[in-house]
Amino acid sequence: MRNSLSRPPSNGTRLTEGRGGTRKAGGGGLGQARGAASRLLGFSQSGSASRGAGARATREGATTAATATGQGAGRHRPVGPLTSSDTGCSRRCRALSLVPMEEMEEELKCPVCGSFYREPIILPCSHNLCQACARNILVQTPESESPQSRRASGSGVSDYDYLDLDKMSLYSEADSGYGSYGGFASAPTTPCQKSPNGVRVFPPAMPPPATHLSPALAPVPRNSCITCPQCHRSLILDDRGLRGFPKNRVLEGVIDRYQQSKAAALKCQLCEKAPKEATVMCEQCDVFYCDPCRLRCHPPRGPLAKHRLVPPAQGRVSRRLSPRKVSTCTDHELENHSMYCVQCKMPVCYQCLEEGKHSSHEVKALGAMWKLHKNQLSQALNGLSDRAKEAKEFLVQLRNMVQQIQENSVEFEACLVAQCDALIDALNRRKAQLLARVNKEHEHKLKVVRDQISHCTVKLRQTTGLMEYCLEVIKENDPSGFLQISDALIRRVHLTEDQWGKGTLTPRMTTDFDLSLDNSPLLQSIHQLDFVQVKASSPVPATPILQLEECCTHNNSATLSWKQPPLSTVPAEGYILELDDGSGGQFREVYVGKETMCTVDGLHFNSTYNARVKAFNKTGVSPYSKTLVLQTSEGCNFETQSAPYSQLVDIKKLLAVAWFAFDPGSAHSDIIFSNDNLTVTCSSYDDRVVLGKTGFSKGVHYWELTVDRYDNHPDPAFGVARIDVMKDVMLGKDDKAWAMYVDNNRSWFMHNNSHTNRTEGGITKGATVGVLLDLNRKTLTFFINDEQQGPIAFDNVEGLFFPAVSLNRNVQVTLHTGLPVPDFYSSRASIA
Repeated sequence: MRNSLSRPPSNGTRLTEGRGGTRKAGGGGLGQARGAASRLLGFSQSGSASRGAGARATREGATTAATATGQGAGRHRPVGPLTSSDTGCSRRCRALSLVPMEEMEEELKCPVCGSFYREPIILPCSHNLCQACARNILVQTPESESPQSRRASGSGVSDYDYLDLDKMSLYSEADSGYGSYGGFASAPTTPCQKSPNGVRVFPPAMPPPATHLSPALAPVPRNSCITCPQCHRSLILDDRGLRGFPKNRVLEGVIDRYQQSKAAALKCQLCEKAPKEATVMCEQCDVFYCDPCRLRCHPPRGPLAKHRLVPPAQGRVSRRLSPRKVSTCTDHELENHSMYCVQCKMPVCYQCLEEGKHSSHEVKALGAMWKLHKNQLSQALNGLSDRAKEAKEFLVQLRNMVQQIQENSVEFEACLVAQCDALIDALNRRKAQLLARVNKEHEHKLKVVRDQISHCTVKLRQTTGLMEYCLEVIKENDPSGFLQISDALIRRVHLTEDQWGKGTLTPRMTTDFDLSLDNSPLLQSIHQLDFVQVKASSPVPATPILQLEECCTHNNSATLSWKQPPLSTVPAEGYILELDDGSGGQFREVYVGKETMCTVDGLHFNSTYNARVKAFNKTGVSPYSKTLVLQTSEGCNFETQSAPYSQLVDIKKLLAVAWFAFDPGSAHSDIIFSNDNLTVTCSSYDDRVVLGKTGFSKGVHYWELTVDRYDNHPDPAFGVARIDVMKDVMLGKDDKAWAMYVDNNRSWFMHNNSHTNRTEGGITKGATVGVLLDLNRKTLTFFINDEQQGPIAFDNVEGLFFPAVSLNRNVQVTLHTGLPVPDFYSSRASIA
């Protein structure tokens, strides 16, 4: 190995050519990257600009080569002669000055101070810091956490003891001293702060001592730790301190070119918010100041009085003309980098190869690796430039979308306003039509009443005249004359009386208007008024399939089941089940939800219903399923004629019977069931409600309840109720029930806590209470022991009703169903 790494002869010319050739060759890779960025931003490479850039690159390479020759060329290995391909790379490098560099300004700013990097150093995590900023964020660890103290105490080697691991370099990937900072006792107690760009940084544990040395040469406290403010990975510095980190000369060169390219006036580097225009630059501090910051931060006294202040433009020129330093080895400060360690992925010097830890590693020529890595970066940038070009086109598309959205919004709002105005106009027209009908009805009622007033006035005048005439006749004392006319007068009086008794004193017109406006469908439609997605972003669900084997009817209830097709890939958010009215009328929604099975109660007996279902999601609704025909039980026949009741000869022949029991599922928890749910009582002294299983919405229904136990004169209630009636109060206390409550002496009708029609006659043990619900005539009538109890209890009852009872623990009743309508009610209905 040492034979192959013997020192080369001191040939300055060859070394100059090699370094110069390598620099030009490396410039080719960067030129390709700049060319890709140039194509993205739309710049053309003019001939004059290319020639000027190439001349600058040539002079720069020559200066560097000469500097390298003068700093011990004999200690370096040759990097190879100038190749023919270097000329092409130099031409590609000429486009560097044509690409604007404002977009990369954030890449050139230190994450700690927020200003352009000054003397940047490279951390092992590949992030950069100003050398002065790196010193400012050093944290001193306790002695107990230092590698020396752990070694002295005999503890095991930790991930941070890189000093004990063969003195491995900080920059090697195999260095175990590089890891996450979280094991130091001082970290939790050290307050953190934020840099100008928002990155968390850690201040030093104590102020650095005053010194006139540069940040790199100033002594570093023992056991110092530095944490990268960008990735927050930490490591402990060795005896070299910050000198152990390589200088980023490439970054310095990029910053110099960037600052040279800025045509705007130089800004003060110390202004906190809005930087002012700089007025002077200190050559020693290398900082631009405005007048307020110069007076505050750089007063002309003490050591600062000897600093030289120059105008900003002159300071920029001096920065530009300052010679660039050559990168030297961090382990051997007098040696320049000449080779590249492939294993450690870092430049090394000749002495590192002979004496250092890289002696057994694979190394390659620095110039060849420089050119190879630049070509790799150029290729990577080509792909990135394509993505950036696509992003630029995408941004243009998004900006065009903003304008299009604004235009479409204005157009859509105008269309929406026009549609709503059309609805309002249609509603106003319909309002006018309805008002006209009301006015017509009003005029008709007034005409009928006025005609009857006129007729009754004339007839009353005639009657009054007849009465006065008869009174005068009675006053006469002539018997023979009186008897001659008395018979005729008596007949006239009876005839007149009969004329008043045939409905003459009954109003021909009611004061109520027989018009009822049903606006609920319209209100529901208004509430459901919503936008329909014109362009579906996804398909609508598939048509549901009704599962015939699971669909059935029981009594006046129907159960339907459905499912999605087996191969359906579009999920459904819910389903809509629709039934007609049992008479072939329009479909109506009876269920909307996510379930795939539904039971519909309260249907008409002996009726045929058509059912269908459809699925929906955010996109829309599916087509309807096939229509399923359902036949309810024949327990009750509601097919009556539409003729008036006076034309029905035998109502009993048109009615059948229904059988049902009490429903434990909807009853109060205190209700006690027995006898197949036909007998009920209660465990509480308070009234509790129980409903029947079957609801009725049409036809005539009659059922009875026998009182099996009646103690201490309670007040049970019997009647009908809605499904959502209150279950913990007496039946009839709310507006969901119509009932008769009765004691041992009398009864009352009650609805919505209103008591009416007190009737004598009560119940005892063994009494029978009958309930007759006639939904054809919309009446509810009660019976006790086969005798009607009071008048018709309630009229104008319509909707879905369930048999209901409320009782307490002192009462037990048994339900009897399947009973025909009482004979006297049938006879009365036939006569009516």
